[in-house]
Amino acid sequence: MSQKIYEMVTDKIIQLLQAGVIPWRRPWRSGAAVNWQTQRPYRGINAFLLEAGEYATFKCITEAGGTVKKGAKGEIVVFWKWLEKENEETGELEKIPLLRYYRVFNIATQCEGLQSKRDGGAQQDHDPIEEAEQLIAGYADRPPIRFAPGRAFYRPADDIISVPPLVDYDQPEEYYCTVFHELVHSTGHAKRLNRSGITELAAFGDENYSKEELIAEIGAAMMCAVCGIDNTTMENSAAYINGWLRALKEDQRLIVQAAGKAQRAADYMQGITFESSEA
Repeated sequence: MSQKIYEMVTDKIIQLLQAGVIPWRRPWRSGAAVNWQTQRPYRGINAFLLEAGEYATFKCITEAGGTVKKGAKGEIVVFWKWLEKENEETGELEKIPLLRYYRVFNIATQCEGLQSKRDGGAQQDHDPIEEAEQLIAGYADRPPIRFAPGRAFYRPADDIISVPPLVDYDQPEEYYCTVFHELVHSTGHAKRLNRSGITELAAFGDENYSKEELIAEIGAAMMCAVCGIDNTTMENSAAYINGWLRALKEDQRLIVQAAGKAQRAADYMQGITFESSEA
């Protein structure tokens, strides 16, 4: 039965990928880096440059009556500025992109005299999904899971997982999909399945990193299917996978390769030996 579910999940993901990109979002409420004044999230590379929090420029902070703490170093925010230049051959005006940046400071940790403008949103009172909890508990040598808002990650050096708590998600299914994603990463540890995407140092966006992300997201979708979580999480998974496929030159054969490794990870988490899973 599990084998059939894996195949159905993989086929569905491939169908969604072929249908086009589906906008992906972080499923938890808190944690985006936002402009303090407008509460708009930073976009593009700035979403990766800034940790979760509210940010403002020195000018904005002082005009609002706040101060920057002594010794605080601002973070950069980059943007494109378009310059007009006359083409010497045609005489026509051309727009030339020029990459610029400015510095911002975290309101909570680097400033004084300013209050957060976040309303925090209403906390969600979700009941745990028993089948998903049983799968998590059944992962015999899983790393400890800690809960902190704003980020989800697996840290191989310490063999720990950190995810936003259940109350930070609009839907409980999104919480479990996030947990499963990080748990699949953890199966790659040297003492478990020893995957190169975890055991070898990988730079963000390089081939090893991208392959490991594919494995983790496909594996998470498989685990969601095993415990009967509604496929509303599937579209988010497909869009996430598509981003990494694009980084790998959109070679969709990779999704089949990644699905095989994701299956091994899902089997491992459930305590299924590879011999018995093929029976």
